[in-house]
This record gives sequence, C-alpha cells and structure tokens, in this order.
Amino acid sequence: MKKQRQCENENGEIKGSDDRLSDLPDCVLLHIFSFLNTKHVVQTCILSKRWRHLWKRISTLILHSSSFTTKKRFTIFMSKILTLRDTSIALHALDLDRSGDIEPLVFKKILNYVSSHKTHLKELGISVGGADSSLIMSCVSSCHALTSLKLSISSMRNIRRNFGDALFPKSLNLPALTSLDLTNFVFCGGESGHAEPFSAFTKLISLVLHWWKLRDAQILSISNETLVNLAMHNYSHDIAKIEISAKCLRTFTITGYVIYKICGSSLSSVKQVNIDAQDFDIPNDYGLVLLSWLQDLANVESLTVTSTTLQILSLVPGLLEVQLPSLCNLKSLEVELKPMSDSTLLYFLIKEAMLEKAAAGKSRKEVAKLKKAFKCLEPPAIPDGIVDFLKQNSQSAKVNITTDSSTSFNLKQIVESIKGAKYIKYPSQFTVPDSSSVAPASASSSAAVPATVAPPNLHLCCAEKNDASSNEDKVEMPQPYTNSPLQDNGV
Repeated sequence: MKKQRQCENENGEIKGSDDRLSDLPDCVLLHIFSFLNTKHVVQTCILSKRWRHLWKRISTLILHSSSFTTKKRFTIFMSKILTLRDTSIALHALDLDRSGDIEPLVFKKILNYVSSHKTHLKELGISVGGADSSLIMSCVSSCHALTSLKLSISSMRNIRRNFGDALFPKSLNLPALTSLDLTNFVFCGGESGHAEPFSAFTKLISLVLHWWKLRDAQILSISNETLVNLAMHNYSHDIAKIEISAKCLRTFTITGYVIYKICGSSLSSVKQVNIDAQDFDIPNDYGLVLLSWLQDLANVESLTVTSTTLQILSLVPGLLEVQLPSLCNLKSLEVELKPMSDSTLLYFLIKEAMLEKAAAGKSRKEVAKLKKAFKCLEPPAIPDGIVDFLKQNSQSAKVNITTDSSTSFNLKQIVESIKGAKYIKYPSQFTVPDSSSVAPASASSSAAVPATVAPPNLHLCCAEKNDASSNEDKVEMPQPYTNSPLQDNGV
C-alpha cells in the first residue's frame, strides 16, 4: 500500500489520518476527560488548535502529586490549573491527593476554589498531610450538593504541625450524600458515652472507615436508615463495642484488629460478610469475639474470611463441638489464604494448641516425643475441620480457595483436604483504597485507587459554551510540549 499522504487542513488538524477522536463533539471529549488525570488532560493542548483550550472546560479535576517528579512542580501545576480553568464551567468533582505535607497557602486556595463551586460540586476527595482539618470540614459543610465525600488526613503530620486529631463533626448537613469514606478521623461521644456521627445522612448508601478513633466514648453507634454497604478498617484497642442500626444493610466488611463486640438487630439483614482479622495481638477472648459475630449474622449468604481469621477462631476451646445457630442460608464460603510468619504469637499459639490436643492422654515420654516432632511441624493454612464447622447448617454451600501468594502454599494439598473446594483466581475481597501516604505503618492497599470521581452527565457538557469562535483559537498550534500554558511545570 502506498503511504497515505498527510496534510494539515485550515484548522490545523491532520487530514488522511485515522483521527476519530477529533471527529467527536466537544461534549463527548469533555466526558472522556472526566476519567483522566488532569495532568494528562492538559497535555492534550498540543494536539491542535481545537484542543488548545478545550481542557479549560473540564468539570472534573483529578490532581495527584504522584504524577509529578517534584512537589514543587505539583504545587505550581495546581496553582495554574485553578487560575487558567474556565470558571464559568461548573465544577462537578475534585480529587486532590497530596503525598506529604501541603503548603497552607496553596491548600487554602484550593478550599476557596471548592467553596466557590459548592452549588454544583457533587464529588469531593481530599487526601493530604499536615492540613488543618477544621478548614477542610468548614469547606465541606458548605457543599450541600455533595453526593460523594472521601477525606484522608494524616494524623501524625497534623500532630507535628500542632493541628491535633482530625475531628469529625457530630452533625454534618449534607442532605444528598450517598457515599462517605473517612481515614484518620476521631468521632466524639456525648454524655451517654456513645458516638453517633452518621444518623443525619438521610441518603447514605456506602460508608467506609479507616483507622478511626473515639473520644469521650467507647461505643460507636452506626445508625442510618438507608445504609447498604459498610466497611471498617481499624487497628485501635480502645473501642469496646459497635452498635449497628441499619435495616437496609446488606454488605459488611471488616479488617484489622477485630476485638470489639458488635451488636444490633439489623445484622439479620446482612447477606454478605467479609472478615480479615489481623494477628498483631492475640488477647484471650479474640476467638470468642469472632465466634459471637458469626452467631449474630443469621442470614448471611456469602462469607469471605482470611486464613488468619480462621486460625484465630480455631483457638476457641472445643470450637468444633459448638452448634452454630446461624449461617443457615450460606451459599458461598471463600477462604483467602495469607502467609503466616513463624515469629508471630499466633503461630506459637496454634502450635501449642495442636500439641496440647495431640498430647491428651499420653504419657510424659510420649509427650516429649511429640514436642520434638512438633518443632518441625507447620500449622495447616486452614485449621482442620473448621470449614465443616462453618458449613454445619449449609452443607451445599460452595467453598472457594483464593490467595495472592500462591507460591507460599501447597494449593493442591489444601484444596484436596476440603471436600468440594475449588481454587479460584480473582482479586481479594479486602482490597481497600490506598492511604499509605496518610495511614499508620500497618496500612495496606488493594487498590491504590484514588477517590472515585464520577464523570459529569453528557447533557451538562453539551450545555456548556463553545469557544470555537473565541479569539484564543487564532493562536498558533503549539509544538509538542512547547508553548503549553503549563510548560514551565514540566507537564
């Protein structure tokens, strides 16, 4: 085939090339932009005259410092974006992720920009360190149109800057809010010793809490009439109980230090439960707390647990003889295998329990031989008999085994040891947004995923002004990565 001749038309665009993107209307291009990091959106200005100023009309800003080589460049970029963006275009979503401390003046400028667009702002995500949480909450409280809110504030950096803990207000008027994700916040209690911060959200569907604490309270009350999905990731020893009153609750995920008790009549409505108990500390009643949870979750149809959770549960004396009053409707049981270090307390306790069981009724000489043999014995990844224990009221439930560390286990042996089990490869049920930049040392992430920012509706884009006739379009098309309005920032 002959090489297709290419030439520029009068608008500076390429003829003869298969450029389908440029054939799309502006509203579609702006919709595509809403899924992209703002840095990448700005870079489209080099494509042609038509694209030079198109980025200024975006209604979604995704600003992540990880996309920049230096923090200084990120700061300059943010300032220029806020200055050059067309302010006549409504801002529907903003996602700010700043790894490390953020400059106070720049941060105040961002919050002021958010406040100036509060009428149409639907989704807001802020992940920063060393920021005054009171300024953030003051800004958030004025954005009554918000449907999604994700806040992550580094408590350690706040303490270093004398900002103290990030306090979540006892009452926050966000009548349209459906999704709330909080990291490193403190919930304050009242005279009753309860903290109840979520009852005012009358449309809340999803609630995610990471590394939270209580002040002047030992009981966290989650009372909400519309809540469907609840996820809690915590490593605090200071919570005694969680009371849940959410009649629509269907999915419950909990990871971390799972030692607090959970109660509430709404637990009977839960259909899917995911439990990932950590073994940082093993108090005597850890397994009993987990058992009490299982006994309260009467109508669960799908249960996902980690092997660590099952190992902690197996420490309950006489567990396999307990008659469960729950899990009668169980249809699916998934066990996610996690490697266990031989230096952990859990490893020691399991081996001790195995030896005690094997030594029952044996002579001293036989016990001595067992102790010697047990030195080289590794505890099973899934404790013997525990899957049958969970399935005692639902014998037909499917059992799936999964892991992110397949090389650490003899998967064939594990699967064959459990009747009807299958090994399935798919992502962990316990993946959570990455808060490594603002979270405690034990933070983990499934998903290094930024705050979810939904794109605006197409009809909103189409309603925006068309700057095709603008005098700015008379400017010559910039060369790649030159003459860009943000070229000094290395974009």
